[in-house]
Amino acid sequence: MVSVATGRFAPSPTGPLHLGSLVAALGSWLFTRAAGGRWLVRMEDLDTPRVVPGAADEILRAFERYGLTWDGEIVFQSRRTERYEEALRILRRSGRVFPCACTRADLARAASAPDRGDEVEANSATLVYPGTCRGGLPPGKTARAIRFRAPAGAFTFEDLVFGPVSENVESTVGDFVLKRASGPFAYQLAVVVDDASQGVTQVVRGADLLDSTARQIALQQALGLPTPAYAHLPLVLGPDGKKLGKRDGALPLEALDEARLRATLAFALRALGQEPPEGTPPEMLRESRAHFSPARIPRGPRRAPGEGRRPG
Repeated sequence: MVSVATGRFAPSPTGPLHLGSLVAALGSWLFTRAAGGRWLVRMEDLDTPRVVPGAADEILRAFERYGLTWDGEIVFQSRRTERYEEALRILRRSGRVFPCACTRADLARAASAPDRGDEVEANSATLVYPGTCRGGLPPGKTARAIRFRAPAGAFTFEDLVFGPVSENVESTVGDFVLKRASGPFAYQLAVVVDDASQGVTQVVRGADLLDSTARQIALQQALGLPTPAYAHLPLVLGPDGKKLGKRDGALPLEALDEARLRATLAFALRALGQEPPEGTPPEMLRESRAHFSPARIPRGPRRAPGEGRRPG
């Protein structure tokens, strides 16, 4: 029996649909629909302080305006914390996680120590965890986070756009955070649990998440979960050549008249290396699905046109 491909798109409801997110959503939709599969939508709303009330509904209405139909119910991560707790319990029982007391300042000091050389940048967002609490919390310290023990060796996968990709998580990231004491579960754990529980077989998303894939495969293996196929799509840059900001790339509903829908959909198709057909948005999608060619997707970023910016 041949299983049906299941893809998904998982936006964060922190504002209106973004031009870069439209490219990722369209790419995910095309990969799945061209294979005759199911396309799911999941709201990544765990970071509640950043969630904008009403943004999830606006994103869904924008999908409807474009004709990007989805299957099944919308899943909200904020309602699935019990599943993440269970995954964490499994990892604890197998000794794959440990409590960590390190602050960002601690990690920056460790990175700038003389024996660390130029191995890492003194920036907490890019630090390689030095293993300070791997053997237990220092005396008098309280756990601030739960970290996953990064396995030794490289994780290799075949990206459907970038080809073979290999990363040694232990040396590039180190033991990474799954949950902070004062915050939500980390993206890496939540996405792995959700993809498995929803039966996702292909993950199509922006190239900015390419370097998260090895960490997710490490977690999948530790939890005994299947690894889906991955495809990472070109990022959208602003007219100035810099990474597109949400303000510049926002596509609010009030701006999505028929001409705007066709123009932004055509841009998204070109960004994916596809030739935009004529017609209404539903006709453009139908024709693009029938002639979709993953081999034509470029690896490099695409630059948004000036009119891609938020009006006013």
